[in-house]
Amino acid sequence: MRIGVVGDTHDRMGNVERIVGLFAEAGVERIVHTGDITMPTVLDRFARLDRPLSGVYGNNDDATRPLLAEHARAFGIDLATPPRVLEWAERRILVVHDPELQDLSHPDATQGIDLVLHGHTHRHRHEWQNETLFFNPGECAGSLAGRNAVGLVDLASLDVRLLRF
Repeated sequence: MRIGVVGDTHDRMGNVERIVGLFAEAGVERIVHTGDITMPTVLDRFARLDRPLSGVYGNNDDATRPLLAEHARAFGIDLATPPRVLEWAERRILVVHDPELQDLSHPDATQGIDLVLHGHTHRHRHEWQNETLFFNPGECAGSLAGRNAVGLVDLASLDVRLLRF
């Protein structure tokens, strides 16, 4: 199963349009949003992609959380308070927004977790800690072409690819 990973969209609708196109072209089966959606219009646009979307709320979602929750319910989008664990394709995936809030540095914190997806930092991260892959595609809400990215993760192999735009 190939999933698309995005976070920190911050209501940048031009970038969201591009991201949805990239995920459609890549043929992702599911999408994970690591938080900081900020406005329901982002969810409306992702819903048109017709792929299951799961994710977590970020710190910049607090003010609009009731509206985000309402739109998520209307479109069958699965959003939750972090941390949350998803189990897909025989993989356990921990999704958080801010990795610093979870104390993930201790090896026991990720025991039994294959993949940690996070946002918040706007910086690319692709590193193994023990048997767990930590991944953040990095910036996707910026205005500099070619510096924005979303990620693709093959859950069978845990191979990761960045899609820059």
